[in-house]
Amino acid sequence: MQLGRITIFPIKSLDGVTVELARITPGGILENDRVFAIYDAEGKVVNGKRTARVHDLRCAFDEKIREVRLWPNGESSLKQFSLDNVAPIEQWLGEFFGFNVALRHETDKGFPDDHTAFGPTIVSDASLRAVQSWFPELTIESARRRFRANLELTGGEAFCEDCLFGAPDELKPFHLGGVKFFGHNPCQRCVVPTRDPETGRAVAEFQKKFMRLRKETLPAWANSQRFNHFYRFAINTSIPPSEAGKALRVGDPVLI
Repeated sequence: MQLGRITIFPIKSLDGVTVELARITPGGILENDRVFAIYDAEGKVVNGKRTARVHDLRCAFDEKIREVRLWPNGESSLKQFSLDNVAPIEQWLGEFFGFNVALRHETDKGFPDDHTAFGPTIVSDASLRAVQSWFPELTIESARRRFRANLELTGGEAFCEDCLFGAPDELKPFHLGGVKFFGHNPCQRCVVPTRDPETGRAVAEFQKKFMRLRKETLPAWANSQRFNHFYRFAINTSIPPSEAGKALRVGDPVLI
């Protein structure tokens, strides 16, 4: 197996950016991954779990992640903003969502969902294609955007990433190139993968069908004790502080 694709999501819950190289921050995340997050006036994060309106919002970034373009889905009119000055972005997003928001910034640790397994999420191309085969209405790109993994492996069988976690309470060490990781657990999914990333429309019975087929196809190398239910897909990880400043590159081998 090797690293075939790296995707970062500079603004949490919004569109990602594919890169060839990503450095590790002192906080153990990929540089520029989920380093901005949208919050409401009560201090609650605005994401796809909370509102399907997120699916109507498109964004694109410049190469250095210093500027962002924002536009409603399906519209040609877009606004370009500097990420060094968030006030105009907050005003535009507030008008889009219909309530006041703040765009927070944290460079080293970002805004992870899991504060224990805070590292990049890992999936394989073969696994995404297996899930795509379960739902004929999905394209491979739609599957990627639904599950929003940072690192995509190539060269393995479907669900090969399930070998990167171990028993309960075990942190399983492995390397991607020269970067050390700990595999924590298979990622518990939320409502977001059930929805089309462009329209927000949900696939009927998505979660129920996914759980049934995930259970039926669970590979022998996956520790079944880690599945209290089978709506789990991709791997949660952490990266130790010793790896800060190192880089992941497309083509790096997986070393277990």
